[in-house]
Amino acid sequence: MSNNESEHPESQQQSTPPAPPSSIPASVRDDKKSGWERDVLEKLALFAVKEQRARRRWGVFFRIALLAVVVLGVWMAFTFNRIENEPLGPHTALVEIKGAIDSEGQGSAGVVIPALDKAFAANDSVGVILKINSPGGSPVQAGMINDEITRLRKQYPKKPIYVVVEEVCASGGYYIAAAADKIFVNKASLVGSVGVLMDGFGFTGLMDKLGVERRLLTAGENKSFLDPFSPQSPKQREYAQSMLQEIHQQFIEVVRQGRGARLKETPDTFSGLVWTGSKAVELGLADGFGTVDSVARDEIKAEDVVDYTQTENLSERVLKKFGVAFGAGFAKTVMSSSLPQLR
Repeated sequence: MSNNESEHPESQQQSTPPAPPSSIPASVRDDKKSGWERDVLEKLALFAVKEQRARRRWGVFFRIALLAVVVLGVWMAFTFNRIENEPLGPHTALVEIKGAIDSEGQGSAGVVIPALDKAFAANDSVGVILKINSPGGSPVQAGMINDEITRLRKQYPKKPIYVVVEEVCASGGYYIAAAADKIFVNKASLVGSVGVLMDGFGFTGLMDKLGVERRLLTAGENKSFLDPFSPQSPKQREYAQSMLQEIHQQFIEVVRQGRGARLKETPDTFSGLVWTGSKAVELGLADGFGTVDSVARDEIKAEDVVDYTQTENLSERVLKKFGVAFGAGFAKTVMSSSLPQLR
């Protein structure tokens, strides 16, 4: 051996090439392969456990949600049946009209009339308070409620019905209130507005500027009456005005019949003006000042007040919140804009 080889053994080791894969023992290769497979299997098992836990959590959540809905339904049914069937003792029945009076809302005849029927039919109800906070709305819905109040007063002559006005009781709201035995207001309430209106839009001028042509085919010369995209003829305008006058006269007769000799008519009484509560009492449009509690205590002589107002159920509120009926609501808005309104 030469001196160079003996002095530099490390250089000899570094120059030695690595062993080829084929020279690695099979046991070592098997251990590496099994370790890789083991890692994959462990990850798959961990993922499966996480998925199972997630499914279990969601399953628990849906079970709890279903249980909550069932409990809520049972509670609402129990409460409704308790008001319906259990003796409550002498009390004042309360029904509330809040917001616009239309065919589908809380101020519709389909909601208010059943509540009034239950309030009058209850064995322990001494009298009924109709609390109104409405700017008006449909003359049809208001007329239906007015007629039902008149019928119930005849059927239950010993049960008075009083209207209590909060912020506003105008047009359709006052159309309903006129059927009550008495009307109580706050000094600053807004009352009256005995009139009718029909509003809408005309787009013919804008269409001419934009070069848009309206293509409408009708059978009947007045079939396009109130179409916002067609011009309004003097004949159609006159007809619409006569229709409003007819509905207005119906409104006036309802007020005269309901208020009787208490009404102090002036040239402005039926002009559509709205009055403060104080002025309404002075004009005989209202009878005095009061709240639900004061009327129940001083007029009906039954301080316990039981609310018979019908409210929307949970599913209806959720559907409205998420706008499921958007298309129907839009169509309703377009249609209602051209119908007579007591507001």
